[in-house]
Amino acid sequence: MTPAPDSVVADNLKLGKWPWIDAVHLLWTVWVFLTPMFGGGFTLRWVLITLWSYPLFLVLFVMTLVASRRNAPLFALAMIVLSMALLRSYPSGMNYFVFGCVMLRSNRCISVRRYLLELVLLNTGFVALAAWIGYPWQVVAWIPALTVIIGLIVNVERASSEKDAALRLSHEEVRRLAATAERERIGRDLHDLLGHTLSLITLKMELSRKLFERDPARSRRELAEAEQIARDALAQVRSAVTGFRAADMAAELASAHLLLESSRVHLRHTPPPPMPAWIECGLAMVLREAVTNIARHAQASEALIALRVEDGTVVLEVADDGRGGVSANGNGLAGMRERVAALGGSLRIDSPRGGGTRLAVTVPLGEPGAAPGTAPEAPAPAMEARA
Repeated sequence: MTPAPDSVVADNLKLGKWPWIDAVHLLWTVWVFLTPMFGGGFTLRWVLITLWSYPLFLVLFVMTLVASRRNAPLFALAMIVLSMALLRSYPSGMNYFVFGCVMLRSNRCISVRRYLLELVLLNTGFVALAAWIGYPWQVVAWIPALTVIIGLIVNVERASSEKDAALRLSHEEVRRLAATAERERIGRDLHDLLGHTLSLITLKMELSRKLFERDPARSRRELAEAEQIARDALAQVRSAVTGFRAADMAAELASAHLLLESSRVHLRHTPPPPMPAWIECGLAMVLREAVTNIARHAQASEALIALRVEDGTVVLEVADDGRGGVSANGNGLAGMRERVAALGGSLRIDSPRGGGTRLAVTVPLGEPGAAPGTAPEAPAPAMEARA
């Protein structure tokens, strides 16, 4: 049986849940088998009706989960009709009525007000039928309250999951738009940076060629100026590339807050202290990987990010209360170690199974051997010589 693209099962997959998570509600059908204990007993008639009505109810339940948004309410209404049809001779059928009312909204795009109106109408009809049959009011009175309470709880939980999913999509869209804007900015900056410079180099090389026979000294001077312009352009390109690759710690903390909150992880963090740009860039990338690991793997409910400067070092701590048991070389930690090593720092991980994970990065303050993101200096002379 293939679920419809807009079914409850398909929506659960989109929300990142187990597709049949709603089947857990079937645990409440235990009341189908407990109801006879409160009156009537387990008679032969009860057994016979249960043998055919309960499997039929299960079929309707599954169809409500896999049917399209348009057809799913029809199967929920079928549960309600089944309950009312059996009400005279089968009190256990009242449980089918509760399930039908709860699943009536299913994944329909209707307001809570309309759903409550539907519940009021259905429960009014149910209570009237039960009173006409002769059920004591003490037995029937709890049904309307139960359907409204459970129905609202289930649907509010689903609405919350949908909002979380929308927030994740929004976060991804913001990242995508930011990346697009950054690519466009880089293109404009490189055009502004290199366009005039390359035109000037071309002009001086052309002038040098024309002066080569008439004025060799002037020709050599033009070549020297072109060489100096090329060197300046190379330095500017390196500086620009370093700026392109730099990451801002404050922006990374804001992004981490959005990502973790959308994953239902409450984040607390301290404001970032002043630090050299090359350390900030490297630690921001380490923080990004750590936060991504929490969102994907930790199954945490709370996380803490602390940044401080002490004893000539910058310390970054990231902790969560998740499942722990993190492998020293798993989940992106190898990449983190490489980044920290490039900063001349150290990384320590404490992750007992079931006790959360604490990651501590220590980077010494001071001048780096090479700022993060810059090109190696050694090949430069060879490049210039070839030029």
